[in-house]
Amino acid sequence: MKRLITIMSVALLVVTMAVPAFAGKVVLKLGHIAEPVHPYGQGAEKFAELVKEKSGGEIVVKVFPSSQLGGQKDLIEGLIYGTIDMALVGTAVLGQFQPQISLFDMPFLFQDREHTYKSLDTVGMDLGKPLEPKGIKLLGYMENGVRHLTNNVREVKTPADMADLKIRVMTNKIYIEMMKSLGASPTPMAFGELYSAMQQGTVDGQENPSAHIWTKRFFEVQKYASKTAHSYAPEPLVMSMISWGRLDGKQRQILMEAAKEAIDWQRALSTQKDDEYWKLIEATGKIKVIEVDRTLFAKATKPVYEKFASVVGQDNIDKVNALKK
Repeated sequence: MKRLITIMSVALLVVTMAVPAFAGKVVLKLGHIAEPVHPYGQGAEKFAELVKEKSGGEIVVKVFPSSQLGGQKDLIEGLIYGTIDMALVGTAVLGQFQPQISLFDMPFLFQDREHTYKSLDTVGMDLGKPLEPKGIKLLGYMENGVRHLTNNVREVKTPADMADLKIRVMTNKIYIEMMKSLGASPTPMAFGELYSAMQQGTVDGQENPSAHIWTKRFFEVQKYASKTAHSYAPEPLVMSMISWGRLDGKQRQILMEAAKEAIDWQRALSTQKDDEYWKLIEATGKIKVIEVDRTLFAKATKPVYEKFASVVGQDNIDKVNALKK
């Protein structure tokens, strides 16, 4: 399978070099899985607005939210084949194509948001370069948010409380191992299936930022939310190398400038909305929000580093640690 992906990537790169430039107005399709009101859903719209403004209407970005163009893996495959121009996808899924970018899925990696952004904008951009021969151009990192745990069975205050809980995770080895290290039973599942799976009891709970807990209304089908802040979820803004290859230098510059401005705007929005979402979630009275001692969870997940340091690169972990205050 890996050999097939490599062959496809080389072939696609050759095709990219031969694809003619866009004729006339450039229309780019951008897909993501979030609701339009989600902070990175709003970030996508801000990006589209800035591109239109900076290009004088020459470049139009059409945003397709809520998995209209498919799940995250579908979006990435669309980028590689050039059937989708742009996407917002998680590093947990991109890691299947560039394992070292899964660095940002490691538990308790960041000190605070300032440290996070500094790491993403330096180390993160370097880790995006190996995606280019595989058909994907990284423009920067928007924010999904800080991830927390919810469940239907019991209050989770310590890792011991997670014993045998069936927790939905992305199809990502780091998240699977993370939940195992905490004593839970990880259950990989597509995001679009999650609400009904919790409603029907197929899984006991899930882990996601407050933005998804609120906008996807997970609080309706969960009883307890534990503010574990066990990992941070960046949401890379990526583009098909086939589409990138059809742009001229000026058009590429417009996209890069719009991406940087939109990312700065979206991160500020996401930080502001995080507190607001938790207040809204608690105000529903449907779910109990629990503060936890995060040091206990950080200690329990240390085996994840022992297992995956060689995958994400110990040197990359060291670079991120060196950026701490």
